[in-house]
Amino acid sequence: MNENLFASFIAPTILGLPAAVLIIMFPPLLIPTSKYLINNRLITTQQWLIKLTSKQMMTMHNTKGRTWSLMLVSLIIFIATTNLLGLLPHSFTPTTQLSMNLAMAIPLWAGAVIMGFRSKIKNALAHFLPQGTPTPLIPMLVIIETISLLIQPMALAVRLTANITAGHLLMHLIGSATLAMSTINLPSTLIIFTILILLTILEIAVALIQAYVFTLLVSLYLHDNT
Repeated sequence: MNENLFASFIAPTILGLPAAVLIIMFPPLLIPTSKYLINNRLITTQQWLIKLTSKQMMTMHNTKGRTWSLMLVSLIIFIATTNLLGLLPHSFTPTTQLSMNLAMAIPLWAGAVIMGFRSKIKNALAHFLPQGTPTPLIPMLVIIETISLLIQPMALAVRLTANITAGHLLMHLIGSATLAMSTINLPSTLIIFTILILLTILEIAVALIQAYVFTLLVSLYLHDNT
């Protein structure tokens, strides 16, 4: 097979113009809303899940941290729907692009850190030097803590990109193997196809878990700075 393994990760274009912006704007349109007093089962379930998720993430925050609740809930919904839509055939997943994940991680991390320096500058600076540090190790520890702080948004973005990309590549490889074996050995094809179904179920779980992990880590960064 001459198909490019990474073709599905190339940003699509329409008439030579990048279509990534339209794809990013599409998932929010799938979230149903209701103007009626009594909601249907779908909207009721959606509201229950949103309330459960926000309650779990916001319990540890103080009043200032809870002002981010709407942003964090919107973030987890956006990442989850984007990841799930990317599992559809011939679709594009924006979260496989490191540039997009960095564009989400850096502003959120920077906002949390800046808030910490504005409201609790002593506590924020204390993170760079643990209590009881020997004097000769102070310069080295300050450098290490500074690097660990600056690498946090990169770790957020790379974790999401790597997990989603690896799952898509594995599904692509197993799907190609299933198609190639279909004309050679039918029993082997059925076994590989069963593995592909199980892997698809696993990837659905990974798509949701990665959205939760990304948002939870942002929430923890916020908690450390408020």
